[in-house]
Amino acid sequence: MTDKTFNVLFLCTGNSARSIIAEAILNREGRGKFKAYSAGSHPKGEVHPFTIKLLKGLNHDTSFARSKNWDEFAVPGAPQMDFVFTVCDSAAAEACPVWPGQPMTAHWGLPDPAAAEGTDVERHLAFSETYRMLYHRISIFVSLPMASLDKLALQKRLDQIGAMEGSTTAEGKVA
Repeated sequence: MTDKTFNVLFLCTGNSARSIIAEAILNREGRGKFKAYSAGSHPKGEVHPFTIKLLKGLNHDTSFARSKNWDEFAVPGAPQMDFVFTVCDSAAAEACPVWPGQPMTAHWGLPDPAAAEGTDVERHLAFSETYRMLYHRISIFVSLPMASLDKLALQKRLDQIGAMEGSTTAEGKVA
């Protein structure tokens, strides 16, 4: 099981900021052990320009970045997911497609940086904070001893990661 590459899908409503950021982080930090994807229930159709600027500034390849519908991952021939994480509260509350293979799921909700108001500096800061919190969660996730955790213990750890600093409640408020 340790040689397995785990497929991970990050879901958000618009697939323009948080889920794209998470995809970029995991694809770099997962070092071949994980392959990340992202999608949205109602994709915006484009990645937020602040997302692209942030990722490029942190030396992430952004050629993968496109806003896409989660239906792409629920059709025959799509990669089979091992994990599905919602990173926004509205996607967590929606009826998700049935994912083949019954992946493990968790809610890792964070405030939407695309909804941040204020000056461009303040808005860029919101994106940076989102990156920081996702990076922290994903760093813990990739270091989990997947082969030695049973499903229940792994689910508990995924839920704990989702409750870390900056997590949002079902009402979209920071916990």
